[in-house]
Amino acid sequence: MVRRADLHHARPPRSADLAAPSVALVVVAHPDDAEFQCGGTLAKWARQGTRLHHLVLTDGSKGTWDAAADPTALATTRRAEQRRAAELLGGGEVTFLDQVDGELHSTVPLRDEVARVIRQVRPDVILGHDPWTRYRLHPDHAAAGRLCVEGIVAARDPFFARHLLAEGLDPYRPDALLLFEPDVADHAETFTQEDLDRKVAALLAHESQHETTHLHHSRSGDGDDPYESFRRREHDLAAAAGAWADAPFAEAFHLIDDQL
Repeated sequence: MVRRADLHHARPPRSADLAAPSVALVVVAHPDDAEFQCGGTLAKWARQGTRLHHLVLTDGSKGTWDAAADPTALATTRRAEQRRAAELLGGGEVTFLDQVDGELHSTVPLRDEVARVIRQVRPDVILGHDPWTRYRLHPDHAAAGRLCVEGIVAARDPFFARHLLAEGLDPYRPDALLLFEPDVADHAETFTQEDLDRKVAALLAHESQHETTHLHHSRSGDGDDPYESFRRREHDLAAAAGAWADAPFAEAFHLIDDQL
């Protein structure tokens, strides 16, 4: 197993390419987190017939560096962008819990809401932030990771979230959990150029984020088209993980399947 920073020099992943699930649920802190971290995997699975579901925990209202921006308007915009991005990846429902961006915490009521969605969707595979990743800056990502893993426990065990039983939502246990941007990467999902193209298209659907996130991190300083630099950056990141997995393109995860 290997830490995410060492993919170029590590032993191969211990596993790769789960069978395409019938249903997959991705749990993320913000709009665009899924597309950045597992968009290639989601595009591949959708192409193979998987029904995709997105659970977005915050409203994305702090996703700008413009101090004069209207947070309410931004949240509305980001909802629409997330729905469009999900369509571009292959469809599926998007559920928003609308917690305030930057103020997400793992609480019992929110854990139960995540469990509710898991019991409703009944996914074979869940994807989420690794809550144990070191040196993480954004507090929402760690909180979202905890809500994901704790929501799985609450969804599977009958004495958690007892009110969900009264709603006809029986306990449910997924087959696998894939944690993205992992502290220790041990599993790869490989994909094709077609899937990478769909991932990039989905990312570019988040137009409100181009200046603060997408293009800011892609500017080379040599006068290149920033959009072309962004596409090249995403290609290079997918190719680096692909080299680790002995494939053209990949995304790295930590796989939990024997502890669920």
